[in-house]
Amino acid sequence: MLEHPGIDPVAIALGPLEIRWYGLMYLVGFILAWLLARYRARKPGSGWQVSELPDLVVFGALGIILGGRLGYMLFYNFSGFIAEPWTLFMIWQGGMSFHGGLLGGILAMFWYARKTGRSFFQVTDFVAPMGALGVMCGRIGNFINAELWGRPADVPWAMVFPATDMVPRHPSQLYQALLEGLILFIILWVFSSRPRPQMAVSGLFCLGYGAFRFLVEFFREPDAHLGFVLLDWMTMGQILSIPMIILGAGLLFLAYKGRKSEVGDMKPGGKGRKS
Repeated sequence: MLEHPGIDPVAIALGPLEIRWYGLMYLVGFILAWLLARYRARKPGSGWQVSELPDLVVFGALGIILGGRLGYMLFYNFSGFIAEPWTLFMIWQGGMSFHGGLLGGILAMFWYARKTGRSFFQVTDFVAPMGALGVMCGRIGNFINAELWGRPADVPWAMVFPATDMVPRHPSQLYQALLEGLILFIILWVFSSRPRPQMAVSGLFCLGYGAFRFLVEFFREPDAHLGFVLLDWMTMGQILSIPMIILGAGLLFLAYKGRKSEVGDMKPGGKGRKS
């Protein structure tokens, strides 16, 4: 049995100003995204310029942070939001939702695409692998905060979170950091290292994250104020992941269906597509 190291969630305290590890992990995620985007943009034929990236990172960061906070209040603390709507802006108190951050990021990428004259999926296909690393950093932040712990477990690596109770639990934050973060990043990075039809990388991100999140939710303790929200076993995280799985599979289908259609049109004697 392991014990949570009890890391102080405050990394730096300067008088009344507190810089928390959770916020720093978001910063690390955005820095990693910036560095990887620069690497990809510099590759011949990438279709991107390094000078375009600052706006892309800023737009993405704002969309993720604002969407993540709003999503948490709507999906996980709606009654509190209705009673005290001003708590929406109290980000320092904690409470971020990945699915809300995803929606906020999607809106930000749509805005960026229109601003730069790119197609929406050209932008999202480019940023999807970096998004997975951001998820990894966020989950490490959850682990440092000793929050979003797992269900009781008897596995050798079960961990006690003393601030919660003395029950050995799955360190589900680390499961999520590994599956939804590092492994998904590797899959997307390798997949996107070769030319793919538009929508394919975005589709694989949605499908991969949704599937990994749905799986890990079986090991994560449901939110105490929500519990199981459907069928006495399904959590809010699983419900929100189902549309991602369906969307991801649909995008992959459309991406490769479109590619086959284009190949067919180029064959001798093939019928051209109607305009």
